[in-house]
Amino acid sequence: MGILQRLFSRQRTDISSSPSLPDHGPVPSTSPVYVEAPSGPPLDVVLYGGSHDLEVVGESFYQDALWRAVGARTNERVRQEIQAVLFAETDNPHDENAISVWINGMKVGHLSREDAEAYRPGLLALQAREGKAIALRGVIVGGGVRLDGPGFLGVWMSHEPADFGIAAIVPPPTSSLRGSMRTGLTEALLTDDQDDSYDLSWLERLPSDPIAAISHLRRLLQHDPDPIDRHFMYCELEDRLYRSRDAFSSAPQEYDDACAQHDAEMDGIREALFAKFGTVPLLDTYRQMAIRQQKAKNWTEAIRWAQRGLRLYGQDAARPEAVDDLKKRIAAYQAKLSKLNGTAAQAVRAIRAPARQASSETLICVSCGSSFERLISRGRKPQNCPSCR
Repeated sequence: MGILQRLFSRQRTDISSSPSLPDHGPVPSTSPVYVEAPSGPPLDVVLYGGSHDLEVVGESFYQDALWRAVGARTNERVRQEIQAVLFAETDNPHDENAISVWINGMKVGHLSREDAEAYRPGLLALQAREGKAIALRGVIVGGGVRLDGPGFLGVWMSHEPADFGIAAIVPPPTSSLRGSMRTGLTEALLTDDQDDSYDLSWLERLPSDPIAAISHLRRLLQHDPDPIDRHFMYCELEDRLYRSRDAFSSAPQEYDDACAQHDAEMDGIREALFAKFGTVPLLDTYRQMAIRQQKAKNWTEAIRWAQRGLRLYGQDAARPEAVDDLKKRIAAYQAKLSKLNGTAAQAVRAIRAPARQASSETLICVSCGSSFERLISRGRKPQNCPSCR
């Protein structure tokens, strides 16, 4: 059994087979309803489930809460079924669509940025229809013993995409992963034991502390030559550096450097990923770096990162929407750059425009009758020469 199966294998519960739960039809169009964060007394929730997985990210920052949720720290492997409440945040400074995940009144992670954007409208509509908070069936898994102590805990939830107004995901034939694959990590983990070209067992040994994990990943990258291993190591390193940007001042620059190093190896990585999957999975480095340059208003660099991502995807992207996103960004950045260039050109033309030649006129003094010269200017003409004034 592969790493992912050992970590995440479980029985799935389809909400439609539970007669004690309400019948869930299509999500109606209605005004959003926000619920307060799940703290204090237990929330009145409606429990949903389903046959599709919904991933939770950022659990490394909430390990203490997860261990409290399962009772206590242990050296044994953990698999505990839970109910997880979804909370549409309204004040997250990093993601305006953020959806946090709560267990027993404790935050344990978030939906990925991509999932939060897709699921938030449906979550708010579902809350409006039910008049209660929405919870999903899930499981806490992980633990065991690693070199640095008890292993990492993660959260996986079950749901039906249609409950959130999203088209159901139909598992693709094994011959084609296009349209269903995201980063490729799940598929790589599931086939790790059968494929000797790479070894993702290092994921199990990553320290749960983000700072320690950054150092560990850097050491791994010094020695591991396999392109698939290196790709996912870079992805994990970038994720932890980005999430640590408020923890230490050099994190943003180290993140940029890691992305640049990742990109320098991406031609070989792309070849290995395509050979493995027959498609190119989501390469989120390019979207994130385009966004970083956008925030810095460095439109030329933003365009360069987005165009680089498009070249790597080519015609083989597993997620066509990732290609569309980069194309839209390039168009928006080029429009910004064009506007700035137009403004700059106007300024240059104004600077280079020759000064208007001054001209003079001859006037007759009404007092002495002599003539005198003066520069032409607006206003009344003088009646007296300078001597008679």
